[in-house]
Amino acid sequence: MTEAAGQSQAFQADVARLLHLMVHSIYSDRDIFLRELLSNAADACEKLRYEALANAEFAAAPFKILIALDKEAGVLSVEDNGVGMTREELADSLGTIARSGTRAFLDRLGARPESAEAGDDAEAPETEAGAEKNPHVDLIGQFGIGFYSAFMVADRVDVYSRRAGSNEAFVWSSDGKGAFTIAPLVLDQAPEHGTRVALHINDASKEYLDPYKIEQIVREHSSALAAPIDLVESPGAEPRRLSDGQALWTKPKSAIKPEEYADFYHTISGQFDEPALTVHWRAEGRHEYTVLAFVPSSRPFDLFNPERHGRGKLYVRHVLISDDAEILPRWLRFVRIVVDSADLPLNVSREMIQESPVFGAIKKAVANRLLQELVKLSESDPAKFAEVWEHFGVVLKEGLYESPEKRAALFDLARFASSTHPEGARTLKEYVAGLKENQTAIYYLLGDDLKRLAASPQLEGFAARGVEVLLLPDPIDAFWVGTAAGYDGKPFKSVTQGAADIASIPRLDAKADAEPETKQPANLAVLFALMKQTLEGAVEEVRASERLAQSPACLIAPDRGPDRRLEQLLAEHGQLGAATKPILEINPKHPLIEALAGLIGSSDKQKIEDITWLIFDEARLMEGEKPQNASDFAARLTRILIEAAARPAA
Repeated sequence: MTEAAGQSQAFQADVARLLHLMVHSIYSDRDIFLRELLSNAADACEKLRYEALANAEFAAAPFKILIALDKEAGVLSVEDNGVGMTREELADSLGTIARSGTRAFLDRLGARPESAEAGDDAEAPETEAGAEKNPHVDLIGQFGIGFYSAFMVADRVDVYSRRAGSNEAFVWSSDGKGAFTIAPLVLDQAPEHGTRVALHINDASKEYLDPYKIEQIVREHSSALAAPIDLVESPGAEPRRLSDGQALWTKPKSAIKPEEYADFYHTISGQFDEPALTVHWRAEGRHEYTVLAFVPSSRPFDLFNPERHGRGKLYVRHVLISDDAEILPRWLRFVRIVVDSADLPLNVSREMIQESPVFGAIKKAVANRLLQELVKLSESDPAKFAEVWEHFGVVLKEGLYESPEKRAALFDLARFASSTHPEGARTLKEYVAGLKENQTAIYYLLGDDLKRLAASPQLEGFAARGVEVLLLPDPIDAFWVGTAAGYDGKPFKSVTQGAADIASIPRLDAKADAEPETKQPANLAVLFALMKQTLEGAVEEVRASERLAQSPACLIAPDRGPDRRLEQLLAEHGQLGAATKPILEINPKHPLIEALAGLIGSSDKQKIEDITWLIFDEARLMEGEKPQNASDFAARLTRILIEAAARPAA
């Protein structure tokens, strides 16, 4: 390197302490240094592009960024043919921590409006992705904090720069320990115009001299930059193109082929299925951003991972900020998404950007739009949406509990199995349209197995009246249905809690309603009292049932308190205090109950007690629970079977 002696200058402020903070606290991933240098290089190209609009003298060959590796010398360099810097700009941009040359450039040019005030979450108008927009300077943040990340991997950094249109060039050098030098540079050692940043890689970071490592970082973090990126793997080698300078989501939708969307989906999802839905749009106005999202056609392996959130790739002006940003709510975590914003702040740290109120507004708008797109799919292509719901319906239903403000749209999406439509494609709109005479509620049954729910004795009285009951086998159902006010003015009501209140709904068999009530056994009240006494501590009450037709008994929850399924889930997770006692409802017309009532007053009290407990345990078994006491259950069953086997044949 040929240069005159440089004058040493101290960094402004306590640079040694600040550099230590930047290197060891703000950035947790050393790979970030290359992303930062590449974004600075892209900014420099954008600056010259706009200066060339007013000054034809600055028109140049196509912009590009060159990464060069010299493993023997231990040097990695990043060079651009952008605007470059004067001596003063080098001192200002690289001598002061967090000074933003881009911010000053934008203020001077007046090309970029201020961001909306913090906290404003109004949604922006949307246009076709890739459509022409009002020209503005698309810059990241020249030097400042990002540049100093180079000292994570370098013992010394040299910056060679020549301002476009200038006959002078300079070199800035520092070891990042409190001082820097700026010296004149002979022109044949300088770029024609632009900047070359040379990093003398430290011993702990030699992996960054490996071409494969550099290619991996560029493809992961900087493939969307607006300038092409080439790699020279060793001195004298031919450049190899790593990035063409245009990300897929920045192109017009009309210019993108379906197979290009599919290939990109495979890249960001790591899956080999085809996307069931592709959504690509640009929002402009108060907040400006582009979104490319995919709904998979098969379940990701980590769909039910407790740590899995609604994550995606977040870019700011085509620079990857995070490949694991919490962009979506948990109930949309199956969506694979890229968001590229022009408005998010970059004045502190790209890793802190997700705390921005602007990011919060973007997240809200993106979730709303994706929900709208799913509703459109359900209307335009019911068969394809049925596949989406089959894979992800249980996750979408989490939104009914976690995002009450989204319930209206989610209710339009939701598909349910029911007692009359066990295939599971029933909508709430269809349910309400099929309400029976005098039916005022939407009835549901909670459980953990769809087949067991369909065979539940609690459905018998509803089936006799043709009343449809939603069958809800997913754990999340127990939570959202208890907090939802209802749908279309009709409340949700559990068929296993409180009184059945269906006596006013006509039976399908008109004759059954016309026939006088069968006279109940005279000692039925005595039987119920005796059964309650026998089951003391296990049930709250024993009473006659309106909901049973063929079965002898069932268990229901009291009017107040949790549904039995919700109580079970809370108990499994240690979230339940004292458990409530169920109500045992009895079918007075069942032959077993009539026979048991006939035993009242007999001397065989053991038989009455055994049958009572077996009826109770049978009701528990029908709900998928275990008998109250397995050994007692077996003993009682054995006694009853012995007696039945010993009885002479009729």
